[in-house]
Amino acid sequence: MNFSRIYAFVLNPWVVIGSLALGGALGLALPEASQKLALIGDIYVGLLKMTTLPFMISAVIFSLQRLFRDGGASRLLVRVVGVFAGASAIVALVGAAVLLVLHPGANLSSATMQAFGLMIGNDPAAGDTTMNLYGADTPPTSLSFSDVLTSLVPTNIFAALASGDALKTLVFALLFGLAVGRVPERISTGLSQSLETIYHACQKLMHWLSYPLPLILICMSAAQLGKSGVGPLHAMLQFVVAFFVASAVLVVLAAAIIWKRSTHGLGATLDALRAPFALALATRNSAACMPSMIESLVDGLGFARARVELLVPLTVSLLRVGPMVYYVCATLFIAQLYGHTLGVVEVATVLLASVLAGFASAGMTGLVTVSLVGMTCAYLRLPFEAAFILFLAVDPLCDMLRTLILVIGNAAAVAVICPRPLKI
Repeated sequence: MNFSRIYAFVLNPWVVIGSLALGGALGLALPEASQKLALIGDIYVGLLKMTTLPFMISAVIFSLQRLFRDGGASRLLVRVVGVFAGASAIVALVGAAVLLVLHPGANLSSATMQAFGLMIGNDPAAGDTTMNLYGADTPPTSLSFSDVLTSLVPTNIFAALASGDALKTLVFALLFGLAVGRVPERISTGLSQSLETIYHACQKLMHWLSYPLPLILICMSAAQLGKSGVGPLHAMLQFVVAFFVASAVLVVLAAAIIWKRSTHGLGATLDALRAPFALALATRNSAACMPSMIESLVDGLGFARARVELLVPLTVSLLRVGPMVYYVCATLFIAQLYGHTLGVVEVATVLLASVLAGFASAGMTGLVTVSLVGMTCAYLRLPFEAAFILFLAVDPLCDMLRTLILVIGNAAAVAVICPRPLKI
């Protein structure tokens, strides 16, 4: 049996899209039965998450150790800071440009406003829509810079591992890796071999878990649409379309950057990115995509393994480009929804606040990530609580796009930081 062909088939983008469409049709046709399929998706994502932390720890510590042996750590740090700043600015500007051009929250139809009122207040009366959307809200709380710094410190690494706190685990791995890099090689050889074994074992396990991907996609999409239906998606259609446009622009831009940084043709570059692309849509978990990102950049495109294995966990955990562009789009949509006119200074404030909120979202997933929109809205004094349910209704789809931007965007960031591979 040719397993390489099977692997290529299950990760084909058209197979991924077709599986999602088939699952969605099943969820709409048999909603009650489809909701039971959510268990399969939960088990699958749980299996992927199971390997995330050991993979990240082994990759970061082992890569830092090799980095110090090879030299160039200070130059690499300067490039990392520069790329982080540039990538954050680009995604924020693209998100703002798309929302300001498309204006998805302005001039909505009365039917859409009535749907908003029903979703927010659960009241069939259309006259209550204005009250629910424009009523008084509790002032949103925002995270302070000191809170963000405190959340980075792993006071108990075993507690962080037990709770699955990826950010604190990453901080520990970075500090421990720096220390191991200064230990003489004759002493640290045993640890290096053990970490390399864990790394390759986790990567192999993730490879095996890719084979049932089409079936998993059918089950997950069927369960989601069977539960929520298309009503929430229709009401928030204009926002979803605008966010999709911003996501498509950024993914295309990231793919172009990877293509230009590699020595391969466009077709070979896109073929190498199939695995992380498919897993991002399937799992909605960027950490679970790290092994496939490393495999694509190293084996598929020829970037240096030592750099890639260090930078992929670092960028995925800290450079949260997906949430950043989402916060820009969501905040501007809410401003348009409430008729809040934004000047140049206010738009710049949204961009800066969204970037900060993106870094603050490190280690957060799902609805916790969405809740940080309140942090950006606080700077413009926009009532986010009333609109929160709107974003919850379409978050499964938006979460897929956020993860896709984060995975492909961070692959581009790693390609920029790493030296260009030699031509074969």
